[in-house]
Amino acid sequence: MLVTLFRLLSGLPLPVLHAMGAALGWLVYLASPSYRRRMKDNITRAGFASSLRQAIAESGKSILELPFVWCADQQRVLRSVTLENWNVVQQVLDAGHGAVFLTPHLGCFELTAQVVAANIPVPVTVLYRPPRKAVLRPLIEGARARHNMNLAPASLSGVRTLLKALKSGRLTGLLPDQVPQNGEGVWADFFGKPAYTMTLPAKLHAMSGAPIVLTYAERKPRGQGFILRFMCFDAPLGDTPEQQARAINLAMEQLIARCPAQYFWSYNRYKTPAGVQAPHTQPEAT
Repeated sequence: MLVTLFRLLSGLPLPVLHAMGAALGWLVYLASPSYRRRMKDNITRAGFASSLRQAIAESGKSILELPFVWCADQQRVLRSVTLENWNVVQQVLDAGHGAVFLTPHLGCFELTAQVVAANIPVPVTVLYRPPRKAVLRPLIEGARARHNMNLAPASLSGVRTLLKALKSGRLTGLLPDQVPQNGEGVWADFFGKPAYTMTLPAKLHAMSGAPIVLTYAERKPRGQGFILRFMCFDAPLGDTPEQQARAINLAMEQLIARCPAQYFWSYNRYKTPAGVQAPHTQPEAT
C-alpha cells in the first residue's frame, strides 16, 4: 500500500510536492508540541533562529520529495539536479583509491548517493540502518539499493563491507550526524552541546587512506530542483577519537551554515543512546 502511494505521488511535479510538503511541515509543527519544542531548541542553539519559519516548511518538503527521489524515473530525477564541483569526485575516481563521502541531514540527503552512483561506472556503497517499522523496509531498501548502489548494514559486517569497497577503489557514503549505537561513538560538541558522534568516518579514513569528501544537495526554491555540491575535507582530524569526531562535527556545522533552513532540526541529535553514559555524568579524567 505504501509503495503504491509513493509511486502515485512520484508522478506529481516536484513544485507540487514541495508546496504540499511546506504545508505538511507547518501542520506537523503546529500539531506536535514535542516536535515544535525540539526544532525550536535545536535551531536556536545553533544560532539560526531567524531561519525557523523557513525551516518548518523545508522539513515538510524533505518528506514529500521522497516519492520523487525514491520512485520517479531516474532520468527525471537526474534532470532535476545541477552538479557543482564534480571535479572533486572526478579526481577521486582518477586516483583510484576510493573515498568516504559524508552527507549530513541537510537538504535532500537521500539524493546524494543516488546521483553520484548514476554518474560513475562502479557501485557506491552506503551505510544503512534498517527502519524500525517493517512496513517501511520494502520501500526504503528498494529505493536505496537501486541504480548502482549497494547497502552496508550498520554493523561490524557492514563496516567490513565499507572497508573492502574503499580498498577496491570504490566510493562509500554515510550520514556522520546520525546518532550511533553504544560503543560506536564518542561525545563531541555539535553547535556547542555534546552530541554522541560516530567515530567510523575517521576510522575508515585511517584504515584505507581514502580521502573524505563532503557533499549535500541544496533544495532550490519553488521546486526548481537541487544543487548537489562537493567539497574536499582537508582539515586536520587530530589524534584521539574525540578530536576526530569534533573535527567532523565542525565540518558539518560549516555545511549547515550554508543553508541552515534546510537542516533536519527536528532530529533528536542530542539523545543518549541506550547503554551510553550521558556526558554530564562521565567521571572526570585523573
